[in-house]
Amino acid sequence: VRIHVTFFILLLFVGLTGLQTGQGAESAVHAVLFICTMFFCVLLHEFGHVFAARGYGIRTPDITLLPIGGIARLERMPRKPYEELVVAICGPLVNVIIAAAIGLVLGSIPPFEILARLEQPGQFLEKLMLWNMLMVAFNLIPAFPMDGGRMLRALLAMVTEYGRATRWAASIGQGFALLTVLLMITSGHINPMWLLIAFFIFIAAGQEASAVSQQEATRGLRVRDAMLTEFHTLPPHAVLQDAVDLLLAGTQQDFPVMDESGHMLGILPRQHLIATLAAHGPAYPAADSVQPCPESVTPAMSLSEAMDRLHSSPCPALPVLDSLSNLVGLLTTENIGETLMVRAALRKGREQG
Repeated sequence: VRIHVTFFILLLFVGLTGLQTGQGAESAVHAVLFICTMFFCVLLHEFGHVFAARGYGIRTPDITLLPIGGIARLERMPRKPYEELVVAICGPLVNVIIAAAIGLVLGSIPPFEILARLEQPGQFLEKLMLWNMLMVAFNLIPAFPMDGGRMLRALLAMVTEYGRATRWAASIGQGFALLTVLLMITSGHINPMWLLIAFFIFIAAGQEASAVSQQEATRGLRVRDAMLTEFHTLPPHAVLQDAVDLLLAGTQQDFPVMDESGHMLGILPRQHLIATLAAHGPAYPAADSVQPCPESVTPAMSLSEAMDRLHSSPCPALPVLDSLSNLVGLLTTENIGETLMVRAALRKGREQG
C-alpha cells in the first residue's frame, strides 16, 4: 500500500482548517481523525477489488491512496464480462457492508438530514456511515474509472464484443463528464473539486478506450511478431562507458547485461545509465548498475498478454527467452507501437486495393 505525498498535504489542510474554527485543536483532531477513517474505508474498498481479482488469478502489485481516492493497480483486468462485473462490484459492496455494520451498532439507520450536519463536530459514526453510502453512490456512476463504468462495460460486453462495449462505456463516461461541466457553467456554481473529477473522468475514459483498442489491434499477434531481434548485450566485465558507446552509436536504449554463463543479470535502461554515470563515472561496472527484470516472455506468447506484463513491469524492456532460457529478443513499447503501425498500414492498403 502506497500513500501519495499529497495525501499528507490534505491532512495538513484539514487540520489547519479545523484550527480556524471555534473548537480549535479539538476540531482539528476530530477532522483529521475522520479523514483518516474515511480513507481507511477507501483502502478496504480497494481490497475488495484486490481479493475478488485474486480469485480469478489476477495479482495486484500495489494500492495507492490519493486525496481523490484509492487506486488498485491490477496486473490486468478480467476479459470475461461476469468476472469484471464481480471484481468491479466487490469494492462498493465493502462500503455497503461497512455502512450496514455501523447501522447495526447505532441501532437504526439515521435519516438523510444528517447531510446538513456533516460540517458539525460529533456524530462520528453517523457521518462515517453516510460517507460510505455516498461512496457507494459515487462509485456507481457509469463512467471510467469508477466501478460503475467497469460494471457498465461488463454488462455491455455480455451482448456485444469487448472493444465496442468499452467504446460505448467510455463515450457514456465522457458524456457524463461534459454534462457535469455544462451544468456547473449554466448554473453559475463551479465547484473546483467536481471540475477536477470531471476532467479526470474524461481523460481516464479516453485512456481506457485507447488501451482496449490497442489490445484489440494485437489480436492474433505473438511476441515474435513484435520483438526486437537485433540488439547489443553487455558482458559481465563491461563498464558504463561501453554502454554509452552503444547508446551513441545506435538507437538501442536498454542494454541486457549478461553473466559468465550467458544468462541475463538484468537490464541497464538509458535513464538509469545516465543517472549512474553522473554519480559514479564511466569506469563503474555495468553489472552493478543493472535493473532486475523479474518478468520475461516467450516468442510464442500472445502479444496482448505480453503487453500486460510489460505495463506492470518496472523494466522498460522485457527479455524474450526461448525454451532453453536463452535471450533471443527484447520486447519494448516502441517496437510494439511500430508493429501496430505497420499492421494498420498494411490493412489500410488491402482495403484500398
